[in-house]
Amino acid sequence: MKIVQLKDYQTFAEEKMKKLNVFETPRFFCDVYCFEPGQSQKAHAHADQDKLYFVLEGQGTFQVGSESQILGEGQGTMAPAGEEHGVVNHTKERLRVLVFMAPNPE
Repeated sequence: MKIVQLKDYQTFAEEKMKKLNVFETPRFFCDVYCFEPGQSQKAHAHADQDKLYFVLEGQGTFQVGSESQILGEGQGTMAPAGEEHGVVNHTKERLRVLVFMAPNPE
């Protein structure tokens, strides 16, 4: 059994957001995304995958479809398959987000 501590998944880089894999199978993946202030995940869509975002630390602006909302620690949202989605760290603090997507697109 693999046991993880989400607090251990904290790698940041000035050049772009970092993705840290926590779990992965042929059916899903679970990552922690680490954003420095001003970094973003460009809005995009997945035709056949649902994606869940859950804020571990900080605040960010989350877009799902035509809606944008600021979410903070302990809050989450879901982007259903086909819906454009993305994240912006609009703050001066770091942002860490737990991301779950199924099925795994790889």
